[in-house]
Amino acid sequence: MQRRHFLILGSLLGASPYIEAKAQSAFSKKFENVKSTIAAVQEHMFPQGSKIPSAREMNTIRFLFETVEHKSYDKDIRAFVLEGAQELIDREKGKFNTMTAAEKEKALRGFEETNYGRNWLSRIMTLTMEGLFSAPVYGSNQKEAGWKALSAYGGEPKPTVRYVAL
Repeated sequence: MQRRHFLILGSLLGASPYIEAKAQSAFSKKFENVKSTIAAVQEHMFPQGSKIPSAREMNTIRFLFETVEHKSYDKDIRAFVLEGAQELIDREKGKFNTMTAAEKEKALRGFEETNYGRNWLSRIMTLTMEGLFSAPVYGSNQKEAGWKALSAYGGEPKPTVRYVAL
């Protein structure tokens, strides 16, 4: 290999983390636009005052973001999470977050009647439940409250680091 080719290749490889960081920041920006709506859906599904800790108490929106943002997460599902939230915002003309619980229920039931909406709500419920019942090292299930609510305590050994490096 010629020195010139080696230097060009080395430069390209050295720049690759910055290219990926730019893509992740684009996701972060898009997520910020729909974050409050996703959080409102999570909080409606898992409200305060039930036997299971609420989505708000367990900070499941943070868990969802960090899980979906992770480089190992499927890009198509990542896009689906964002697009589905935007679809809900558009359907409800940007008013979902300020609706009463009864209005939210009606809006979500209407969204659920569409194939797209049903699949999106299922994905949000799955990600929220993963947060509620995952190992606390992942940022949710604080003080193991999700496990305690079900009298279950996760598997052994428990993870000690957030994600295995890929």
